[in-house]
Amino acid sequence: MRREEHRADLGPEDPEPRSGALAAAGAAHRALLDRGATCATAESLTGGLVGAHLTAVPGASGSYRGGVVAYATDVKAGVLGVPEDLLAEHGAVHPGVAEHMALGVRRLLGADYGVAVTGVAGPEAQDGQPVGTVHVAVAMPGDQTRVRQFRFTGDRAGIRYRTVEGALSLLDSVVRGSTEESTRT
Repeated sequence: MRREEHRADLGPEDPEPRSGALAAAGAAHRALLDRGATCATAESLTGGLVGAHLTAVPGASGSYRGGVVAYATDVKAGVLGVPEDLLAEHGAVHPGVAEHMALGVRRLLGADYGVAVTGVAGPEAQDGQPVGTVHVAVAMPGDQTRVRQFRFTGDRAGIRYRTVEGALSLLDSVVRGSTEESTRT
């Protein structure tokens, strides 16, 4: 597993976070189609927004298998196979949790790639993690994973939309085999 950290600011100067998320969805969709591949999503703090953005792209059925909204910790364990001892020791906001979520949804829905997000949208800290802490994981063929940590600032909605953008940009990067993400810093 490869782990990275990324810090991004979302303040009042960025009034339309949805536009970046929609652009990232289009790029990820094209990357998947170019390779004849599919993806599935496992979401916590975004509550289905990653999947919603992927399905907003015309022709999404050619690349998107579906998703699981695992907002509750027991759903992360019971449906996606996140080890209960990992959740008990570290809580839901942890890179290992994101990794297991991505692997679990990839297997569950029979996709080539699984992308997962877990984090703290606010307004309160969670599991000892400050608001804006987000872990994104992409599972790929061969059960290899790439995990990235983000530290977003802004309000709850802004953090959620920037999470969508970060997740789909990472998916695009992994599918294309790139080491560079197209997320804004």
